[in-house]
Amino acid sequence: MASETTRTTASARTTGTGAEGVPVPSAHTWRKQVLVLAIVLTAVNLRPAITSLGALLEEVRDGIGLSGGAAGLLTSVPPLCFAVFGVMAPRLAHRFGPTRVVCAGLVALTAGLLLRPYAGGVPGFLAASALALMGIAVGNVLMPVIVKHHFPDRVGPMTGLYSMALALGTATAAAITVPLTGALGGSWQLGLAVWAGLAGVAVVPWALFGRAGGAAGRGRGAAAGRPGASAGARAEGRPATRPGQPEPRAGTYPESRPGAHAARPAPLRITRSRTAWALAVFFGLQATGAYVTMGWMPQIFRDAGVPAGTAGLLLAVTMVLGVPLAFVIPRLATRLPHQGPIVVALGVCGLAGYAGLYVAPAAGAWVWAVLLGVANCAFPLALTMVGMRARTGAGVARLSGFAQSVGYLISIPGPLLIGVLYQATGDWHVPLTLMALLLVPQTAVGILAGRNRTVEDEPTP
Repeated sequence: MASETTRTTASARTTGTGAEGVPVPSAHTWRKQVLVLAIVLTAVNLRPAITSLGALLEEVRDGIGLSGGAAGLLTSVPPLCFAVFGVMAPRLAHRFGPTRVVCAGLVALTAGLLLRPYAGGVPGFLAASALALMGIAVGNVLMPVIVKHHFPDRVGPMTGLYSMALALGTATAAAITVPLTGALGGSWQLGLAVWAGLAGVAVVPWALFGRAGGAAGRGRGAAAGRPGASAGARAEGRPATRPGQPEPRAGTYPESRPGAHAARPAPLRITRSRTAWALAVFFGLQATGAYVTMGWMPQIFRDAGVPAGTAGLLLAVTMVLGVPLAFVIPRLATRLPHQGPIVVALGVCGLAGYAGLYVAPAAGAWVWAVLLGVANCAFPLALTMVGMRARTGAGVARLSGFAQSVGYLISIPGPLLIGVLYQATGDWHVPLTLMALLLVPQTAVGILAGRNRTVEDEPTP
């Protein structure tokens, strides 16, 4: 009888009907497709709030009255918000479910982007920016968790797809914000506010995914009351669901390894893991470089005599390189036992890019933009290592929240210090020297984070 139920259940997964004609598998396939779309659209929206501002930073400074030091503070707001709100994301996901939290974050992002240009003055601009960045922060932390849970055997490809979409959104905003602002009458307010529409579109698939999940849960609950339903569930290796049972939460994800529930594991002390700290510092130093690039690179080129539109395109080139590389690097990383060689290669590209900006910013502008674009792909590598350095869904949630929160805290002083040094010295030589020097510890801790081990199995002091 159990084998008959197993065959029926397997057939249901293929034909789209359950033992009693319940269309669970077809609904499951449709939900997976909606989830992939939701992940991609979310990733596209995780950086335009930052790169659109970088492209119009000079106009915004004139519009709301920002000094160079205050502009540095403005470019430090993203990592500050990511650190503060990112640490809350795992707890919120445990209570409400990760997909609901990401959906709510996108609503906050939409509202913040819409309000920011019209908030009036520096305090209002910063407050609306913080609201938008709060939404981005939960997406940053919870995307690896969602990928690990729903695609446990495709972490590399799905992280690559997500990272590629993130790079595409970043580059698109950098490339078209200036010409789009001109087409809208030259108003920097409209040039920034228009990105709220893209964020609003990303809310839709998450809402559909949540509704489909509720309907699927009710369907499975009805089927569970029929003969053979629980046996079929056991044959698939999953518990029989009850009516209205919600999606598993971040802290209670079932594990994909055999015997995961045979014994209760020891508590994961993430703050005592050397790998977690190495990954957090690597994340923080690469984020420092990324936010300095997104916030200040157009200004570096403009100060060297490059026209504003071309400076925006150069930033777009830097960002768009992340589209193919963000897909290739995670796949390559998951095939290597140690990710150290990739870390070293990215660090060398960054050193060459900063040296070029120091010596001949305008003459070799396109070359330096390409090199820094390659170096910025440390971000998808860091995300991939988050998925690889934890064995369980709960471990990924803890590691992602810890590495990103601590990492973004580390990155906060970087953009601010660059602005202060720029204002104090009147040129970019000292700031660029600092950025080049930071690549040395970034490479060292990246090599440590790339070792083949997991935080659950790592001995703690």
